[in-house]
Amino acid sequence: MVTTVTSLGRSGLSDWLIQRVSAFVMTAYLIFIVGYLVMNPELTYAQWAQLNQALPMRMFSLLTILSIAAHAWIGMWCVLTDYVTVRLVGPKATAIRIVFQLGMIAITLLYVIWAIDILWGIQVNG
Repeated sequence: MVTTVTSLGRSGLSDWLIQRVSAFVMTAYLIFIVGYLVMNPELTYAQWAQLNQALPMRMFSLLTILSIAAHAWIGMWCVLTDYVTVRLVGPKATAIRIVFQLGMIAITLLYVIWAIDILWGIQVNG
């Protein structure tokens, strides 16, 4: 059995499953938000803030953020391993791919931390 350096012990089946579950979570979130906006055509800021301060909504939003991060990581990993490796051969390809992957990890982590800060950060009134 051949294991690639970047697989981190995961199988293709687990990546496929994570992609499908994360897509389901993102779709459910989108349907909920669109449904909420359609059901509340005269939505005020106070109503919107109340919805987003509720613990179940914060948890749903956090789950969606983590799903987006996982979905993006697996998608970008596939693209980088398929296309960077195909165009370039040898250690140069590996080095370039690793730089791109580290960049993707950094950006994804930054966005997740930023989103968590927005969701769970200190609320300032006024």
